[in-house]
Amino acid sequence: MRVLTCLTEEHNLFLVALAALICVVGAVVLNRLFDKNRRSAPKARLPWLFLGAMAGGATIWCTHFVAMLAYRPGVEVSYAPVLTGISLIVGMLACGLALAVGAMRGRYAAATGGAIFGLGVTAMHYTGMSAFTAEAFVIWSPAYVVASVIAAVVGGATAFHIATDDRPWLRPVVAPLLLVLTIVALHFTGMGALTVMPLVPSADATLLTEAEALLAAGVAAVGFLILGTAVASYALEEQTERHSRDRLAALIEGSVDGMVVVANGKVRLANHAFTELCGVQEGQTMGSPIEDWIEDVASLQPGLLMQSRVKARDGAPVPVEIAVREEMAASEGVVMIYAVRDLRARQAQERRIAHLARNDSLTGLPNRTSFLEKLERLAATGENFALLALDLDRFKEVNDLYGHAVGDRLLVHVADNMRAAIGEGEFVARLGGDEFVALIPIRERMDAHAAAERLRGAILTPLEAEHAELQCGASIGIALWPDDATETSVLINDADLAMYRAKGSLTTDICFYEGAMDEAVRQRRRITLGLRDALENDRFELHYQLQASVETGDVTGFEALLRWKQADGSYISPADFIPLAEETGLILPIGEWVLRRACSEAASWDKPHRIAVNLSPVQLSHVDLPRLVHQILIETGLSPNRLELEITETAMISDMERTTHILRQLKLLGVSVAMDDFGTGYSSLSTLRAFPFDKIKLDRTFMSELDGGPQSKAIIRAVLALGESLDIPILAEGVETQEQLVFLREQGCDEVQGYLLGRPSRDAVDPNVEAERKAQVA
Repeated sequence: MRVLTCLTEEHNLFLVALAALICVVGAVVLNRLFDKNRRSAPKARLPWLFLGAMAGGATIWCTHFVAMLAYRPGVEVSYAPVLTGISLIVGMLACGLALAVGAMRGRYAAATGGAIFGLGVTAMHYTGMSAFTAEAFVIWSPAYVVASVIAAVVGGATAFHIATDDRPWLRPVVAPLLLVLTIVALHFTGMGALTVMPLVPSADATLLTEAEALLAAGVAAVGFLILGTAVASYALEEQTERHSRDRLAALIEGSVDGMVVVANGKVRLANHAFTELCGVQEGQTMGSPIEDWIEDVASLQPGLLMQSRVKARDGAPVPVEIAVREEMAASEGVVMIYAVRDLRARQAQERRIAHLARNDSLTGLPNRTSFLEKLERLAATGENFALLALDLDRFKEVNDLYGHAVGDRLLVHVADNMRAAIGEGEFVARLGGDEFVALIPIRERMDAHAAAERLRGAILTPLEAEHAELQCGASIGIALWPDDATETSVLINDADLAMYRAKGSLTTDICFYEGAMDEAVRQRRRITLGLRDALENDRFELHYQLQASVETGDVTGFEALLRWKQADGSYISPADFIPLAEETGLILPIGEWVLRRACSEAASWDKPHRIAVNLSPVQLSHVDLPRLVHQILIETGLSPNRLELEITETAMISDMERTTHILRQLKLLGVSVAMDDFGTGYSSLSTLRAFPFDKIKLDRTFMSELDGGPQSKAIIRAVLALGESLDIPILAEGVETQEQLVFLREQGCDEVQGYLLGRPSRDAVDPNVEAERKAQVA
């Protein structure tokens, strides 16, 4: 009641209203300056502390001084200039200290700063009241003084605490209002504590003089000028920051990655890419804690690229990669910039790559890598299982007839059927091409056979394609763990051996591994290594077999035949090593050695006899063959018309167009080309028509069967007649008796070759041997 009486009866209400206006404007400005100071970097706070101290001190002092001018105690009053000035300084220092403490980091920093503000307002008020002088008794009420101090401290602490709340209606509205109430409550409660008893009452003392009104207006103007300066500085700084924020916003908006700018733990800027990751509308992230959007923010370290997850509002958390950069901003202090990259596409691609690394891209079955890992894990368990090696039969025919696209469809069809046919714990994989493997847990041997039959049945299921039912067979080899092997690599080799046995068998498509298979493989390996050694150490020899004219008995040439001599003087039959050389590709260097050695030796003969050299189908398919022949002829100096290259019809059938092209190139070099072993292959007239052969060599089997019946003689007559009609000379191989020679002479055969003229040997080219052989033919 005393405070209300003081306000209504002892104050000039106009000046009270002016003081209130100063207080309201000052409180709003002080609240803004406190927020700016709190958000600024520590090194950038000094200008805002100065402006806050000036504006806050001016607000408190001007409000107090104008309100004191409004106070009419009924006696002439005056104010001591020094104490009045000191009160202004006290107010400014107290505001500066309050702003500095309130901006510190800490749970109670703002409330502590507010309490200091309240104490500062109290100190300024009572310092100013100490400057009050009048001819009267001045009596103070301790209770009101204490109440004013409590009101100031509590009000200030509450106002500063609320000023740190980012809710839109608290900080800009409630906090300034509480500051106003704090200042007003302190002043008028403090004034309520004052009782002035004039010694000489004066009626004129209750009236506001013109000088006092002018003084009040001047004080208010100075206060508003200080506040205006602070507001202008604040507005200028805000405009600069807004321009910087707009530039930064435009910059981060141009990034395809999510970009977030965070100050004091709150989102200040976020681009469209980040809001899309969060699944919210633009602007919804602004002002919210960054922890609401990114998991484990505290673990993210500046300068490091780390993975985390974005808390999407519309679904599951989004895996992201985050780079954090720490910057210092004058207005915000420490600012964290988060570059957030969506990892979903990359992780999906990584999963696809990982899948492709462990699975076949065509069929989706596990690949060789997965198979080997599974095999090792299964072997480590110590349980019994079977390894099945499966190779598709007739698949190449489908590829050749219908194309690779249909072949791929058939592989997918087979894989799907096998996948559906396997049971629990069983495993099937594709190694490549038409090769598959399966791992089958077993209790006894027949479990493996049953699984093989089941998979074979799945493979045999036909595919409807190209208006036909396409079907593959399967050759399956089975090796048992640990019965057949205790090492995984050996087990794989055993299953392959069994599969090759099944592939070569006419009676069964499923074979179990047997120990004897290893011996055959070792023998092949020994021969292969021996061939390499013979080639490197010149252990091959060329033997020559004479060819002679039936009519005159003259030697027409020699056929070069390869021999492989062993250390004990024995020879390995060409039938044992030539097929293996063709399989391993060694036939190419061996064939080159034969051709070069034959041409070199023939060039040194006294007589210019023709030299015949056999070509393997592998050599004939090599595009560099014409160049190689030309190079050897140049190196050895052998005349091209002395070289005769013998090929079989089978070698031509595999790729007629390509082979014919190569043969024509050889003919252009001047060498002759003979068809060897005529009558044992296709013996197709189209082959003779496709290429102009220089000679046809009748296979030796017709000579061995000449006495067996009239059919052989009829065939020989037909071939000889064919050669005569095509104007191609015929050479009969395998002539061993005079009766055979007489028959061939009677039928008009051109040349002969065989044991009757002599076995292949190194000295077959000797002139004395030639004369002897000529006498035999004549």
